[in-house]
Amino acid sequence: MMAPVTDASKGLVLIVEDERPIADLVRLYLSREGFGVQVEHDGVAGLAATRRLRPVACILDIALPGMDGTEICRRMRADGDWTPVIFLTARDDEVDRILGLELGGDDYVTKPFSPRELVTRVKALLRRAAGPPETDRVRQLGPLALDLGRRTVTLGALPLTLTATEFDLLAHLAGRPGRVFTREELLAAVWGYASHAGTRTVDVHVAQVRAKLGAAAGLIRTVRGVGYTADA
Repeated sequence: MMAPVTDASKGLVLIVEDERPIADLVRLYLSREGFGVQVEHDGVAGLAATRRLRPVACILDIALPGMDGTEICRRMRADGDWTPVIFLTARDDEVDRILGLELGGDDYVTKPFSPRELVTRVKALLRRAAGPPETDRVRQLGPLALDLGRRTVTLGALPLTLTATEFDLLAHLAGRPGRVFTREELLAAVWGYASHAGTRTVDVHVAQVRAKLGAAAGLIRTVRGVGYTADA
């Protein structure tokens, strides 16, 4: 187990990756950007570290000894821990990527990857999780109320629990009711990148948001062949 860097100003990022050269490279790049870093090399130790250290973000390899990354994420969410999670996956593991997102992951990066891109994804995710400067701004969508400062959502009087990315997706759609967004537009606005190959990510997150909206799921409408829109 590698000792965490504790004198960083941007918070602690947990990396759970059994390929040590990859873990060390990502640690180096994150440290240069001012993050503290804790590295674990197996899933059991990784889950324990999420509970012990409360990092600002987690980077989880999916294929890990002891416990895979998707199971770590599932247990985090079951514990009520909604720390942002980015999965590292192999190129041909589409099923694992989709499963990871369905279990509450916020994003994924495929191997091989650019460590600079991964750091950019971490920073973008944390910026979104911090919320906009308008701390008293509330966005209404039918029975839904989104508090952009507190990053909370209520359906009538019922609070909903969303991941950071689910919140950003819903807030973006609710910001312009009736406007149809393509999947590529949503990827660029919410995730910070646009690629036709990544549009499945949007579909999975929309499905997750709809599941949490329950009877109000119809507020997000699919426009066949185009993308999604929010109906007020």
